Amino acid sequence: MSQFVEAMAQLAAGVGVVTVQDDRDDIGVTVSAVMSVSLDPPLVLVSLANGGYVCEVMLRRDLWAVSLLSAGQSTMASRFATPGRPSARLLVAGTPHHRGDHTDALVIEGGVAALEAETTKVVPAGDHTLFIAKVLTVDYLDPSASPLIRLRGRYRPLPT
Repeated sequence: MSQFVEAMAQLAAGVGVVTVQDDRDDIGVTVSAVMSVSLDPPLVLVSLANGGYVCEVMLRRDLWAVSLLSAGQSTMASRFATPGRPSARLLVAGTPHHRGDHTDALVIEGGVAALEAETTKVVPAGDHTLFIAKVLTVDYLDPSASPLIRLRGRYRPLPT
């Protein structure tokens, strides 16, 4: 298994933060498994570890956002990846953000893009759950920003 983990660490992946509201608060988690599934209709897929609170909430709440982080946002990625993290509202304090018009989820500004989505299909997949979602809107897009990637277990700017 450790060879599998090491092999997958060789694959560079974009880094995002998924946010959703539960009954009481805003929550979120850092992800590196976000992908486009379809252009027509526009669909994305997010993979979340089973047993995590964000996964549990997303099984009950269909509306969420994903902020695709830029190279200068590794601190934000680390905040949302820390076990036992506090409310997402506390994690984004002091960082430009807003609520998405379609999902009311927190959207972190300053990334390369942000999407608001509605889950249309949930697929159990081993120790993870895949959320396939219809893209409701591209909240913002900044093609001039360099994306943050995860490679070999570390956050890195995209090499130029």
